[in-house]
Amino acid sequence: MRVSLMGQAAFGEAVFKKLLDDNVDVVGVSAPAPVGERKDPLWAAAEAAGLPVIDTPSLKEPAGQGPWRALNADLSVMAFVTEIIPNDVLHYPALGTIQYHPSLLPLHRGSSAINWAIINGDRETGLTIFWPDQGIDTGAILLQKSCPIGPDDTVGSIYFNHLFPMGVDALAESVELVAEGKAPRIGQDHALSTYEPPCGEGHARIRWYKPAEVIHRLIRGCNPAPGAVATYNDSEFKIFDCRLTGSQEAGMPGRILKVKDDYFDVRLNGGVLRVSRVQPKGGKKVTAGEWAKEVGLAAGARLG
Repeated sequence: MRVSLMGQAAFGEAVFKKLLDDNVDVVGVSAPAPVGERKDPLWAAAEAAGLPVIDTPSLKEPAGQGPWRALNADLSVMAFVTEIIPNDVLHYPALGTIQYHPSLLPLHRGSSAINWAIINGDRETGLTIFWPDQGIDTGAILLQKSCPIGPDDTVGSIYFNHLFPMGVDALAESVELVAEGKAPRIGQDHALSTYEPPCGEGHARIRWYKPAEVIHRLIRGCNPAPGAVATYNDSEFKIFDCRLTGSQEAGMPGRILKVKDDYFDVRLNGGVLRVSRVQPKGGKKVTAGEWAKEVGLAAGARLG
């Protein structure tokens, strides 16, 4: 079975190498074009293997669609694709196209699925390999795998510890199922679907009056991107690494309780948040204690 692969970044590269290790006949790849001398990892890996590589955005235009169709693939695999690919292109291969999505569809359709699963308080998430159609993550399901969301998990830990390695294996397993003629097409129950917009700074602003668990989930669900936004003395900064201490303190929410060399504590409604890593606007990520010292943050101050 001839396979074409769309993807990018480390995940796309890992899927590519896994398919080659499994002796899958990968006949061509699409990935973002090089920017100057910097090449996308998937682009570089395919080029090193002597395979044709097509710029993914060009698949929206006839000039790019021609070479892609000429690969004469039996199946196309979408590993990590941020472009909206025309429906016709998905059906060039005789067996169609399969796609990876980092949620248990029909839950969390959209581009920020991991963020919203954490922000919304889900105890479990996972991945879906599905047959894409004209909708946004609405196609029939081929395979799903799940993983728990721990009380201190972030978008980064869920992705790199679970959904990345599981996704590589799941795509390889799905390709094998298609080759054997055993790949299912299970329709999604659209009545159970959820869709959230891309998680941006407008969603990431901390409201200190909200319950401690809600704030903790928001920060974790925005780590590493877009970063949860707070203010001090009318200057914005972002909070990343943090945990709930399990203690209770009296006072107004958002009040600084203590500042140490590597962290500061914030009083919340229903708990205390220990912040250990922040990023001032326009600056680099630093330890929370280092930033507090730079801006003069002290016990008794309040964050906005």
